Amino acid sequence: MQKIIFSSLLTAGFTASLHAQDGNTGSIALPELVVTATRSELPKNQLAAGSTVYTRADIERLQTKTLPELLKGSTGLDLTQQGGDGKITSVFMRGTNSDHVLVLIDGIKVGSVTSGTTPFEFIPIDQIERVEIIRGPQSSLYGSEAIGGVIQIFTRKGADGEKPKVTVDAGGGNYSTLKASGTVSGNWQNSWYNFGASHYNTEGFNACQKNGACFTDEPDADGYYNTAVNGRLGHRFDNNAELEASYMRSAGRTEFDGFFQNKTKFVNHVAALSGSLYLLDNWKSTLRLGQSIDQNDNFSPNGAFFSRFDTSRWNATWLNQIDFNDRHQLVFGSDYRLDEIDTTNAYQKNSRYDVGIFAEYHSQIFDNHFINASLRWDENEAFGDYVTGNFGWRFNTPFGISPFASFGNAFKAPSFNSLYYPRLVSPFNGTNYIYQGNPNLSPEESTTFEAGLAGNHEWINWELRAFHTNTENLIIDKTVSVDATTVVTQPENVKKAQIDGLEFELGTQLFGWNNKLNATWLDPRDRETNARLIRRYQKSLSYDLSRSFGQFDLGAFVLAQGNRHDIDFTTGNTVAVAGYVTVDLRAAYHIDKNWLISAKLNNLFDKQYQTVNTYNTADRNFFVSIHYNN
Repeated sequence: MQKIIFSSLLTAGFTASLHAQDGNTGSIALPELVVTATRSELPKNQLAAGSTVYTRADIERLQTKTLPELLKGSTGLDLTQQGGDGKITSVFMRGTNSDHVLVLIDGIKVGSVTSGTTPFEFIPIDQIERVEIIRGPQSSLYGSEAIGGVIQIFTRKGADGEKPKVTVDAGGGNYSTLKASGTVSGNWQNSWYNFGASHYNTEGFNACQKNGACFTDEPDADGYYNTAVNGRLGHRFDNNAELEASYMRSAGRTEFDGFFQNKTKFVNHVAALSGSLYLLDNWKSTLRLGQSIDQNDNFSPNGAFFSRFDTSRWNATWLNQIDFNDRHQLVFGSDYRLDEIDTTNAYQKNSRYDVGIFAEYHSQIFDNHFINASLRWDENEAFGDYVTGNFGWRFNTPFGISPFASFGNAFKAPSFNSLYYPRLVSPFNGTNYIYQGNPNLSPEESTTFEAGLAGNHEWINWELRAFHTNTENLIIDKTVSVDATTVVTQPENVKKAQIDGLEFELGTQLFGWNNKLNATWLDPRDRETNARLIRRYQKSLSYDLSRSFGQFDLGAFVLAQGNRHDIDFTTGNTVAVAGYVTVDLRAAYHIDKNWLISAKLNNLFDKQYQTVNTYNTADRNFFVSIHYNN
């Protein structure tokens, strides 16, 4: 089955962009503006960078109940999950490491300071208005971590009109899953507001197989719940100056399988305050302050407290945008970030800062040629100075064909866990499995070149990209059998890694059906050993089909991914995790203009598969919900 699908990829095409469906005409409406690629609003067809945008309409149409469910199958993104909802979710962008993805919420950098990754599994999707995914190196605008790309999440904002808009959603499904949410939003004179709350609860299923990487046998259901709130307030003054504050908080508990610990109580929040004004008619200046917090209290199988990891990131940004005319724009500014940790584990260091100065220039020349160039200098307290740059070119021809190319470099400072994680010993079946940090790590550095073609025609949109990334000092967890009773895992710098890839995207409407397909081919290699980098797929294909029939909406989603390599932690050897194909079906009925009932059937053929060795995924399951929107 997989061979047939991947063979058809060579003669057909697959979409990259998931577009919002126009509810009046049924046509596909392209998201026109992208913010994250240049830190200013620019049309997507003027940029060389690859991007995918999910709007609120996409989230509701696709009936996704979690953020990982929304992101899976996106062009260039590879998601692995260690169990069901609420379990560790890693996002690999274009084959780079999972901590090579910079994540922002309303412009504030988020994620765990200790692990260097973002808990996507805890971010409540009901509080999200829009998600922008920018693929490729972005350190020249954002600094450390953006080797693979950037994902920016925008929380819900006030609705148009002075009359308050109210939304209510409630539903349930397999694994005793329950979900409820509500929002109130609107505008009043020159002010806007949004307030929301949500709750998600599931009993889940057994996360890890017996004698697996969790080093224990706990054949029980591993549950998860998450209660979240968010608020956003803003005001525009008579001189067009704006002031806005936003806040999002999620708190709950997740259960998993583990020898030392099997339950985590978490709190994540992000708060931001921004103000902007026009220094001149064409010069807008913005100051943004914010803090993100990632807190985890971990408990052992007997219920006793085991450890605490509290991390925070303080953010400050000064951003300036000068529009010289309709063809030329300059963006420049400075970022400051202070990372801090407070934990029961004895780390050698508990804080560090990073400061950066950047500039980005966007220009339209010779009618339809567009150029983006950016440059940034960073000073990292632990590793010193870094200079990164990016240059992109795009030409929109009169025939609807657009060639483009870009080049950029990026860097990643090692996380606190990679550098300083205290020695942890897990005895299992007569063997001591040891994990520890490596204070001798060097920062990772990369260069990426990509080129491609895009087509924008009356009935079809497509895009083909090829990219080549070289990474020096790539950090991976390396497992070595010291002797018959000792296996040690610790981060190490791979001297050189290389990732070659192709992305092909296509979207069209045929016979009233919206078709969106995308495919990614990767070859992520350690060039010292020629071994594939672990947990990355080499082939991925997704296809989404949808159509409205009067009051009914129908849809289907197919995801096919090839095998990936992983580590058998009981032996330290590399093992293959088989590829898979899953099919999801969905339907919705519009009772009237305010009420909607929807149903989704996931994993139609009950495929038993894994994305991480020995960790289970969901069987066939369904979810039914009812929605009110005034």
